[in-house]
Amino acid sequence: MNISSAEIGALLGAYFWPFVRIAAMLMAAPLFGARNIVFVVHRLGLALGLTLIVQPMLSPVPFVDPMSAQGIGILLEQLLLGVAMGFILQMVFASLIVAGHSVALTMGLGFAQFVDPANGLSVPVVSKFYLVIGTLLMFALNGHLIALKVLVESFETLPVGKEAVSHGELFTIVLWAGKLYVGALLIALPCMVTITLINIGFGVMTRSAPQMNIFAVGFPTTLAAGIVIVMLTLPNLLPRFTDLLMESFDLMQQIIRS
Repeated sequence: MNISSAEIGALLGAYFWPFVRIAAMLMAAPLFGARNIVFVVHRLGLALGLTLIVQPMLSPVPFVDPMSAQGIGILLEQLLLGVAMGFILQMVFASLIVAGHSVALTMGLGFAQFVDPANGLSVPVVSKFYLVIGTLLMFALNGHLIALKVLVESFETLPVGKEAVSHGELFTIVLWAGKLYVGALLIALPCMVTITLINIGFGVMTRSAPQMNIFAVGFPTTLAAGIVIVMLTLPNLLPRFTDLLMESFDLMQQIIRS
């Protein structure tokens, strides 16, 4: 049996282009791309396994030389689409970090910084706590499975060779980033308002009793009250995080179906 180089190139291209999109999405996604959960080799192995499963269900991929100008263009399009989908999910978890920053600064824990191994950044302990809760919620809501489902559906609506993401869609992603701050504010607002009212009360006490050492009394009080309020407002995190997560999936589907 003789196999020509064109047939070999077509066979490799049928698996290579889907692999690039899947690997880019897994590298940029918050759970699959976390460095403290899986290694790069494991992510590449997961991407390869998903490619082998998904490829038989895809429409035929046109043969394009990967080293040609058209092949490089397709490569960049697949990378851009995969990174865009993962980046949208990354912004959902970034809202938890922003909310944790706001709460920590209000309750006096802004100095308590931990290194987040998933992102390699120093975040307040409250942000780390919210990230752990958000990760568990995403697994409980099967968010990782929905993300993989949307990724597979992208090959049906945006097959390889078609223009992946236009400038308008990229601008839509940028505008949607504003929801990051809205979601973070809604998560942190109950705690921030309560601690602010406590600080106002201490301000009134300081004016009425100047001899009281407000720093010796106020800091431990706001710290303890902040911890209690964070625990009491945890039920508020579920609907806010769920709304952000569902909106991110809707945006991903809007991009792949446009």
